[in-house]
Amino acid sequence: MMNTMTTETIVAIAVPLEAELVERIRAVDPSVTVLYEPELLPPERFPADHAGDPAFSRTPEQEERYWGMLGQAQVLYGLPNESPAGLARIARENPRLQWIHAMAAGAGGAVKASGLDPETLNKFKVTTSAGVHALPLAEFAALGILNGFKRSAELAQDQAAKVWPELRTPTRLVSGSSLVVTGLGEIGLETARIARALGMKVSGTKRNVEPIEGIEEVADNSGLAGLLASADAVVNTLPGTPYTERLFNREIFAAMKPGTVFVNVGRGTVVDEDALLEALESGQVSYACLDVFAVEPLPQDSPLWDHPKVMVSPHTSALSAAENRLITERFCSNLRTFLDGGELPHLVDMVHFY
Repeated sequence: MMNTMTTETIVAIAVPLEAELVERIRAVDPSVTVLYEPELLPPERFPADHAGDPAFSRTPEQEERYWGMLGQAQVLYGLPNESPAGLARIARENPRLQWIHAMAAGAGGAVKASGLDPETLNKFKVTTSAGVHALPLAEFAALGILNGFKRSAELAQDQAAKVWPELRTPTRLVSGSSLVVTGLGEIGLETARIARALGMKVSGTKRNVEPIEGIEEVADNSGLAGLLASADAVVNTLPGTPYTERLFNREIFAAMKPGTVFVNVGRGTVVDEDALLEALESGQVSYACLDVFAVEPLPQDSPLWDHPKVMVSPHTSALSAAENRLITERFCSNLRTFLDGGELPHLVDMVHFY
């Protein structure tokens, strides 16, 4: 919808955000009114803690003010209460709503979990913060590859036991090795850029197969097994969708060559964790660096916690002190596009939810 300078556009801040970043949003255009009441938002426990302190609660009067504020807006910064239930409620209660900007790169899962029917979902747009997290995720993926090639888990075990082995075990060279990246989007391409800087040859998958500069071979998911046959490392960046559910199953792990290093910075549902554990036991996978899991928090009884060849990261690899600023800059750019009647980037696909 085209907005002109004379038409007021109301933006409501639905999640915790620093006051100076709110001012950046206000500065986008004189026609923008930003509704921001920090006392109605939970305090952040760490940088970019969009859900805020779970101990926080609003009084009934504050709760009424919070939803009243969101109900006036055409645009929301963040999902209400950073939850699918909050999204469902505001979609039903605010007929003026045109656009919500989500904090996550993979907001499709939350949209799907809201349970809203297709007719309701088509009344507004949801954009994600995809790309904002590309660099920290790619750096973490590089860490995982290097950990696997340089035997960091074994070194840590020997150090803890004060063992100085008589027989030295060589490490593997990253330079000259082959990497497969599943999901050559912004995160995948940033991962590929860093991997190439380390001397790796990179291939990968994409829903729409097309040549990509610097990528040796591009295939879709049906061609993944063929790519894996010669891969030394695999990095998954794929979101959780019905099309990616347990993509990494027994068959796919079996297609890898023995000793493959596996890194997951996408979504945990893309991996069959039982099949991964079997691949680790057989040596098909020599090391797994995992930031995401099928169930989060990772259950206490998961064997992944104690596995000597696994690094468990609590879904924090994208987190950086700059995240709120970067998301705000992305939102401001999108807001300018919205006011000018342009096409918003990084829209959630309301059919496939990614």
